[in-house]
Amino acid sequence: MTTNIDKLVFRIGGLFVVLSVALSQLHSVNWLWFTAFVGANMFQASFTGFCPMATILGKLGVRSGAAFCNAAPKAG
Repeated sequence: MTTNIDKLVFRIGGLFVVLSVALSQLHSVNWLWFTAFVGANMFQASFTGFCPMATILGKLGVRSGAAFCNAAPKAG
């Protein structure tokens, strides 16, 4: 099993959302602003193709790939 940028972006984004929601319940409701930031960044990335986390991971040497390549229907 290999890890690529696409999978790590989903994992890190999901972790940030769950962590910030938990912190909003345990510490301060203001943590929901971080949740909103993550969601807004994912939304803009779907239109622009620019994802800061993907850029950082690429510079760290993580290979690129398709997160759902096994779920795509096979041609033929």
